Amino acid sequence: MPRIPYPNLDTASPEVRDMLGRLPAPANIFNMMAHAETLLKPVMKLGGSMLGKMQLDPLLREFVILHSAKLAHGEYEWVQHVPIAHDLGGTEAQTKSLERGNEADASFTPAQTAALRLTRELVLDGRGSEATLAAARAHFSDREIVELILTCGFYVMLARFTETLGIEPEPPMGSALIR
Repeated sequence: MPRIPYPNLDTASPEVRDMLGRLPAPANIFNMMAHAETLLKPVMKLGGSMLGKMQLDPLLREFVILHSAKLAHGEYEWVQHVPIAHDLGGTEAQTKSLERGNEADASFTPAQTAALRLTRELVLDGRGSEATLAAARAHFSDREIVELILTCGFYVMLARFTETLGIEPEPPMGSALIR
């Protein structure tokens, strides 16, 4: 149950209605975000760029999103992104490992493990250690490292938003969200 009411979208600005209309299905997270009309479009554009315009491997991006969401207690994003990870080739064993907070599971490649360890430190410690960053840099370009850090931070922010306001997950949009 949401802790504040959703805004009346019938009285929202044309720009807000346009942005929400671009989604493949209604999304409670963005409906609630419409309270902050001037932030909705930039947040949606940033999220869209993360889902479709990064060099970071799409499956790894989803693992970073899932690990960030689970560590930050973001059930909404977890529900939305598990099907996307599976559509991109992630296995049930991998998502179950992330659900348990285990980024060192043998089902992950060394590169995925390095990225997920960095994700853990970013969420729980607020920064990656020198050793963990060096391990990730052995697998990823500087651009990919920056994209990973920004993705992690963005999805932690969304977890804080959805959990604080009690935003209910709707059925997952799956890969329709990234198309």
